[in-house]
Amino acid sequence: MINLQGVSIQQGGRELLHETDCRIFPGHKVGIIGANGCGKSTLFKLLLGQLDSDSGRAEVPAGWRIAHMAQEVAAGEQTALDYVLDGDAELRRLQRALEEAENGGEADARRLGELHERMAAIDGYSGPARAAQLLDGLGFTHAEQQRPVNSFSGGWRIRLNLARALMCPADLMLLDEPTNHLDLDATLWLEQWLQRFPGTLLIISHDRDFLDAVVDGIVSFEHRKLVLYSGNYSSYERTRAERLAQQQAQYEKQQAQRAHMEDFVRRFRAKATKAKQAQSRLKALDRMAQIAPAHVDSPFRFTLPSADKTSNPLIDLRDADIGYLDDSGNARVVVHRAQLGIQPGRRIGLLGPNGAGKSSLIKTLAGELPLISGERQCGEHLAIGYFAQHQLEALDIAASPMLHLQRLSPEASEQSLRDFLGGYGFVGERVFETVGGFSGGEKARLALAILAWQKPNLLLLDEPTNHLDLEMRHALTLALAEFPGAVILVSHDRYLLANTTDEFVLVADGRAEPYAGDLEDYKQWLLTFNRNKKSRSEAAEESTDPAEDKGDRKAQRRAAAALREQLKPLTNKLKGLEQKMARAEKALAKLDEKLADENLYSGGQQEEIAELNRAQAQQRETLEALEMEWLEISEELEAVRGV
Repeated sequence: MINLQGVSIQQGGRELLHETDCRIFPGHKVGIIGANGCGKSTLFKLLLGQLDSDSGRAEVPAGWRIAHMAQEVAAGEQTALDYVLDGDAELRRLQRALEEAENGGEADARRLGELHERMAAIDGYSGPARAAQLLDGLGFTHAEQQRPVNSFSGGWRIRLNLARALMCPADLMLLDEPTNHLDLDATLWLEQWLQRFPGTLLIISHDRDFLDAVVDGIVSFEHRKLVLYSGNYSSYERTRAERLAQQQAQYEKQQAQRAHMEDFVRRFRAKATKAKQAQSRLKALDRMAQIAPAHVDSPFRFTLPSADKTSNPLIDLRDADIGYLDDSGNARVVVHRAQLGIQPGRRIGLLGPNGAGKSSLIKTLAGELPLISGERQCGEHLAIGYFAQHQLEALDIAASPMLHLQRLSPEASEQSLRDFLGGYGFVGERVFETVGGFSGGEKARLALAILAWQKPNLLLLDEPTNHLDLEMRHALTLALAEFPGAVILVSHDRYLLANTTDEFVLVADGRAEPYAGDLEDYKQWLLTFNRNKKSRSEAAEESTDPAEDKGDRKAQRRAAAALREQLKPLTNKLKGLEQKMARAEKALAKLDEKLADENLYSGGQQEEIAELNRAQAQQRETLEALEMEWLEISEELEAVRGV
């Protein structure tokens, strides 16, 4: 059992923990949460024995083997596979001993037998295969596993550290932000791996869906104390929301925020365009309204303003071959003949396996990556806000947040800039501190602030939540949900995807095509994709007859025309239902307005009130019936499409 009793820790003149207690029992999986800088990583150092508490004691069973995910990687010539194998220290020790014994002649025969027995006992002979499986799950190809560590970028080296920690046989595993540099498919793979891990697991993470899938407890840093909650992250939010609701001073703010989100849910109902995604989005937004009270004391409150003018479409990709030029100058196409029009208000989440071309598609939309062939047409009033995976590296480390914005708008008043930066957590003199001393989370917040200040009408976001804590992610989700412009999003954060996008585009097998399912469907699709990856790759290499291809294209065009005719009655019916829903919502709003009139209740009008209430109930039933019919027709439409 991990046992903290009366622990106090001070760092840099600031007390992080004050006489706190906490007990974590063997086999439990616990998420560690709290604002950036509250002491989460310091707690890990305490458990690793790298730091002593100022008072109290922290006890970890003496015989426990501890695996820890380091945050830095020595850039050596060692291959990625060998680097991960080093995570199993006992395996490496036995391998060295075997090599020495095999070179020692007949005198070491007995020793050799003992070593082979020990190797078999720890399943050491499968070590290289297990290391390769870990690397494969985290997105490394077979060829990349043989590359030297120093040939990888910083984010991929962090993945190597994660694989090395997972390779270590452990009774206690400590993981600090393991999903920060993972894409969605690697995150889903890691979830499954950790669910099977038999030991005690402590995870620092700001990914709520990841925590929900893995942990059975939450330790929250609250007012210099460690507070243990049973259940996953969603359970923690509900428990904390209920506790906060008892504080009357906060209650009104909670209700206002919840009402705001519920209103957003109602407004969304008439705008959904895909049945399955609509149902998924409505459930997500309902949940979002329920958890709003748990974040009432968040320090982050901001909106994402949009440009005053817009164009339709904002961007149009036609027959676009997307890719890059290799070292020899040859074109390497990763997405073939993409057709994608981005209209104002469109909100697309990009899904697809690692390396399929999601980031390349976003770079092409942003104009950062030229097309191999095809067209990219931009609207006259297009204003792009692009957040790249490595956006933090573009910041001037010698400049302050204030100076970054002043360079963009020299005419803006200092007070207006202060007010704007305050929503992103930069208050007081922090606005004048240089970026070089900021944490990764603070840099990410500043990068988002700079993007928002420029009032784009199209947001292109490639993993914007890396380094952001839970409160900032929640604030970003709220801001994106209300952003009036178009959004194209790549993220491993499923909560963000579910609450801010209306449709998905699947980037896979060299194509970028609409995806009709929700994120749960995609999870199953991805598992199937990974299982069949080898066979699909072999099939793709087989050549086909050009004349046969031409015939196939003609057949496809005829089939598409027949499908359009089949879909026409259903699409017309959908349009009619949407018009009826709009009229029903308008009538319901008028009834609500009449019932809200104070003069109605001045006396002697009970019959009119009763009639209005009956009409209101009937109108609600009508609207609900229309919505259900709309969803049924939409499902039928998707079934006919076969998507």
